[in-house]
Amino acid sequence: MSVEELNGSELGTKEYWEKSYQREIKNYKSHGDVGEIWFDEDSQIRVVNWIMKRDDIADDAKFIDLGCGNGMILVELANEGYTNLLGVDYSPKAVELASNIAKDQKLDIKYQVLDLLDANECQKLGIFNVVHDKGTYDAISLNPDNPKEKRELYLDCVKGMMDENSFFVITSCNWTDEELILSFNEKFDKFCTIPTPTFKFGGKVGSVITSMVFKKKTLPS
Repeated sequence: MSVEELNGSELGTKEYWEKSYQREIKNYKSHGDVGEIWFDEDSQIRVVNWIMKRDDIADDAKFIDLGCGNGMILVELANEGYTNLLGVDYSPKAVELASNIAKDQKLDIKYQVLDLLDANECQKLGIFNVVHDKGTYDAISLNPDNPKEKRELYLDCVKGMMDENSFFVITSCNWTDEELILSFNEKFDKFCTIPTPTFKFGGKVGSVITSMVFKKKTLPS
């Protein structure tokens, strides 16, 4: 069984995001607007609160934010005292914007340009305690050109950044809990769901946004 593919969109292209972040850089330089927080600020706060409640995620734990955009979740983590933060994005303009925001707020956050479909480049970064994704898997899923293949390459990169103790935290507005579990089951096991607001329609309960935590699947001993 496999998930039904999404319709391709310009949201799945690098060109779209380069133009978008070029515009947001101008807005930031003009009047300090950090730009859009993907989905909404509440979804970001829920993830940060989940991290803060975990005794097994230390202040100096290694974090990586995949497809960091303007880097605001790393800004939140830095303000909460986390010190080992890296954001990566395939858009140089996103990295430029995020770096400027962190510098202006006097926060020690590292950023770099990275193609998350290149497993060799991803593995050079080493192992992280927390691998975070908010919307990046969604964007890859919307790529008009072979999105299924690209998602698998991306998940290989994620897996290569993790060991058995790492957490993969993902927030999606395009995929349900069940669809993420189905798509990830060869490489990851569900650890938990981070509760998000639900709605009821036609007798069925649903959620606009899904936030889940996965662990790297380990071979049986």
